[in-house]
Amino acid sequence: MKHKLLAILAVIVILSAFCQGSSGKDRKSTRSEFAMPDSIHLGIGHLEQVIYETSVPGPTCRRLMVYLPEAYYSDTTSIYPVLYLFHGARGDELAWIEKGDILHTVDSLTATGKMSPTIIVMPNMNHYTDDEEYCFSRKKNPVESLFEVTGCVETSFMEDVVAMIDRRFRTIASKSGRAIAGLSIGALQSIYISAANPDAFDYVGLFSPMSRPVVRYGPYKDIYYGLKQKQEIQFANPPKVYWVMIGNYDIFVENIQYYANYLRRNGFKHEYICTGGGHTWKNWTRYCSAFLQNLW
Repeated sequence: MKHKLLAILAVIVILSAFCQGSSGKDRKSTRSEFAMPDSIHLGIGHLEQVIYETSVPGPTCRRLMVYLPEAYYSDTTSIYPVLYLFHGARGDELAWIEKGDILHTVDSLTATGKMSPTIIVMPNMNHYTDDEEYCFSRKKNPVESLFEVTGCVETSFMEDVVAMIDRRFRTIASKSGRAIAGLSIGALQSIYISAANPDAFDYVGLFSPMSRPVVRYGPYKDIYYGLKQKQEIQFANPPKVYWVMIGNYDIFVENIQYYANYLRRNGFKHEYICTGGGHTWKNWTRYCSAFLQNLW
């Protein structure tokens, strides 16, 4: 009962604080945003958009953004590890680019030798009901994001996204070459996707996570059940890195302290890092930078 109450209170707080830590009104997407070149050279790396078919109900296709290391096209023999990086509520596949400064971060860390050349995949993890919603990459408001996490995108993620990326790009297609991370709801999705696929990800980063969905319903809800049993399998051969990171003024901090204690009680190897600050991009960019420097 206590945790249900906390979840309800979190919804109320999010409505006033905005889940993505931004101010002002949502930016309304337009069709012109999808007219970007398929590939952009950034100076060090390359940014590409990929439109792919999806098996989830609703849209027949989605878009994701892919960052490729500088040498990807000049050295056609090298293979690369992959980070799957998720947005939160009010976000989409552009959130980490527009608000998280991820391109500059990755370029800087790679150029200074603080991280290995890595492919970064930023998918749209929103739950949509029809093609028109996705066509405009419609951003969800906090209430929609919290109550429309139905599990369908998470259930199909390995086939729709991971398998497609492994076919299309030169990846290290194994647990040792894959990382998954996200902020807020994206961190919740990272918890459950990694638990449901224990042999898929050796690096898990949870930035200001929700530890459980507000509601669970529909034909794909099973991915959100049986977490302990799934994690017993996942942590029998534990990820090399499993980070839980949150600010001491974050709206989810009490809930995540409970989650960290749950991990500790069950002997699930992890690192819990509590910093200053709250549920903001300032923290998420710092967490992501630290996580990137501890991959591979």
